[in-house]
Amino acid sequence: MAETSALNRRDVTRDIFSASIGSVACCYTGQPFDTIKVRMQTNPTAFPSVVFTSRSILTNEGVSALWKGAVPTSMGMVAENAMAFGVNEALKRTFPDDAKEDPTKRPDLVKPFLMGAITGCCSATVLLPSEVVKAKTQVVVGNMEASSSEIYKKMIKRQGIRSLFVGFDAQIMRDAPFYAFFFGTYELNCYLFRTFIPSMPEELNYFMSGGFAGMLGWTAAMPFDVPKTNVQASWDTRVVGSYFPELIRIVKERGPLALYTGLIPTIARAFPANAALFLGVEMGKKLFDKFVWP
Repeated sequence: MAETSALNRRDVTRDIFSASIGSVACCYTGQPFDTIKVRMQTNPTAFPSVVFTSRSILTNEGVSALWKGAVPTSMGMVAENAMAFGVNEALKRTFPDDAKEDPTKRPDLVKPFLMGAITGCCSATVLLPSEVVKAKTQVVVGNMEASSSEIYKKMIKRQGIRSLFVGFDAQIMRDAPFYAFFFGTYELNCYLFRTFIPSMPEELNYFMSGGFAGMLGWTAAMPFDVPKTNVQASWDTRVVGSYFPELIRIVKERGPLALYTGLIPTIARAFPANAALFLGVEMGKKLFDKFVWP
């Protein structure tokens, strides 16, 4: 019975192993773009463009500043993707798609999006603490109190454990649409590449499909991400209830297009980071099957 369960020990271990490999590749590939995006979102006056922000960080803080918050991000990303890919794979095992038996058959185009939305709500709970620490760390200009551990200590001192869960509603609002498009379009992309470019190597399919899925996911989630970033970077915010006032404030003060602030570095990051993520996950599965738990 255990072997046929959606949560059997081997499959769950395989999900976590492959997600961890993909997460580390994703984090260190995309972190510089994410740091630029956060600076532009939280202080658009001081950081008005991608080029200006990049030049300012490199000139005033050095190359390493582009990876500010990478340690908590990688830790959070491993936890997040272990949850995200674990939940998504468990859902796929519970509600299998008949098209998986025939790679040339069109997959269900609705189910992956619904499963992705459910996955986003679950992963948001795991990701939240690291996202809060990362957001507060990335907006620090210069080297004063810039380490993640110092930011964490300051958070605990000011608000206690509650500080790790501020902006919970904001996290849900961002992650549900993101993962709906993320996993949904990945499955669709893989099908389209196999159907129309059958000679494409599987590894290149994973890479390209993951990259495009990341871009589409972030394009869909971007309007929800800007107020989320502002809420979590602030030192005066609540666990629930700060998101919608911040969303309304941004639209009133800067117009609807302000919700797409940082879209260019986000999209620039999304392709390589998520291409690396999905390639790492898929290759991690093969590595696990061959060497870890044959």
